[in-house]
Order: sequence, then C-alpha cells, then structure tokens
Amino acid sequence: MLSPFLVVLPIFALIFAGWLARRTGVLGPNATTELNRFVVWLALPALLFDIMAHTRWADLWQPGFIAVFGLSSAAVFVLTIAIRLRGARHLADAAIDGLNAGYANTGFLGFPLALAVLGTDSLVPTTIASIITVCVVFAVAIVLIEVGLQTEARRAHLVAKILKSLARNPLLVAPALGALVPLFGLAVPAPAEAFLKLLGGASSPCALVALGLFLAEKRGAGERDGAATTLLVVFKLALQPAVAWGLAVLFRLPPVLAHTAVLLAALPTGTGPFMLAEFYRREAAVTAKVILVSTVVSLATVSGYLAVAG
Repeated sequence: MLSPFLVVLPIFALIFAGWLARRTGVLGPNATTELNRFVVWLALPALLFDIMAHTRWADLWQPGFIAVFGLSSAAVFVLTIAIRLRGARHLADAAIDGLNAGYANTGFLGFPLALAVLGTDSLVPTTIASIITVCVVFAVAIVLIEVGLQTEARRAHLVAKILKSLARNPLLVAPALGALVPLFGLAVPAPAEAFLKLLGGASSPCALVALGLFLAEKRGAGERDGAATTLLVVFKLALQPAVAWGLAVLFRLPPVLAHTAVLLAALPTGTGPFMLAEFYRREAAVTAKVILVSTVVSLATVSGYLAVAG
C-alpha cells in the first residue's frame, strides 16, 4: 500500500520551493499575484477545458456515488458559509471559507492515493469527484463571491452586472466550452490536446509554489485566524468524510464506491480556495493556513481511516 506521506511529499516540496524562493529573494513581492494570475487565466482554464472535453457522461453516470460525494461536499460548504455569515463574515470571504472546508484535493492527491489503495475500480468515481469539486462546487463559490462583491442597489442592474462578471471569468467559461466538445460529438485535435496538457499540467505545481510564496511573507497572526483555521480543518478532515460515510450507508453504495467517497472526502483542502482569494484580492492568510495544516494533519487522519477500513 502506498504511504499517504509519499503521495503528499511532492506537495510539501513545491510549497517549500516557493517559500524558499521568496525568503532568499529569488522571486520578488509581486511573484505571488503574478503567478496566481497565470494559474487563473491560463493554466487552470486549460485544465478545466481538458477535463470537460474528455468527459463521457454515459461512463460517469453513477447516481449513488454522485449523490454521496456531491451532498457531502455541499453540506459542509453550505454549513460553513452559514456559520461564517453569522460571525459577520463578508459573503465573498464566507464562500472562500466554504471552499476551504469542502474543496478536497481530489486531483493532485485523489488519483494516486485511490489507485494505490482501491485499484482501477476507483478511477471513474475519482473522476466524478474531481468534476464535482473542481467544476460544480468551485463554480457555485465563484457565483457567491461575485454576488457578494456587487453593490448595485437596483436588482436588474445587479443581475446584469453579476452575469457580465461571470461571463468574463475564465474558470467558468473554460469548462463550459469544454463541455460542448463531447456534447456535439467533437474531438480535440492532437496539437491542441498537447497544448492543453502542457498548460493545464502547470496549474497545480504553480498554485502550490504561489502558496509557498504567500506563506513566506511576514505578517501578524491573530487569535481569530487560529480559531477559523481549526474550525475549517476539522470540517474538512472530519466532518466531510463523516457525512460521506453516513450517506454511503444510507444510499447502500457498494464497498469500493463507499470507500472511494469517504477517502476522497477525507483529503485535505486543495489550492482552489487560495487561487480565488488571491484573484479576488481577499485576505488569504486563513486559506493558506488551512491548506497547509489540513495537508499535514491528513497524513494521520487518512492513514487512520485506511487502517480502520482495512
């Protein structure tokens, strides 16, 4: 069985590379923003387009698994937003916090870990979980952020302004265009496919390096940041897999699908929330800490689940 530590080791190495580059002055103070803009405007849209362009919906139609993983993500996402809004958190920041608690690192960690632990039968449900996380939950968070950032008093103008902002957002446009490829029975030409693979493959490592750059900046840490980080990490590593397990029992999923849903729900927070926080110029300190802390703590929690599940 592949050790979870070996799976997450490259993540720590990339974060450390960014941290070291900033602390030694190899990369300047604007590197975090510029690298994140590269991810948001180029690399991640290419990845999302590629994922959707190669999605064959007939192969992915597993309603039980979709319900279990989708509802577990949605439940934690909505609950987190509700709690943060009660604490006078801005809707845009609450939506990012919702991602912190419900955005599992299914792409970078999910595929190698599920394949090593559960075999090839887990690849299709892992793909489903990645689409739900990276496309659906991510898109809902973007919509909420856009709604929270608009200040138009008149409803018609507000709706028009939100729609205009969403139509210009590459993280929504790219997967929407990619979904048209299988819908119309088209195929991505080989040169375009190579381009998408090269560009999309840079999204995760660049986002992790950008996270390291951000963590290297010196800033004060408040008590509220610590409390918020703890809450979001607990929701991500404990609450979401617990909800997934309960739903798996309720929906009577087969063992492989049930274990895949719980394992993926137990993964740490991915880099998506950090990219949005930087892109929308929101405070990213809590998000950066959640990603780092949840990744470290998941070594114990994921290993514990694997030991109990056998």
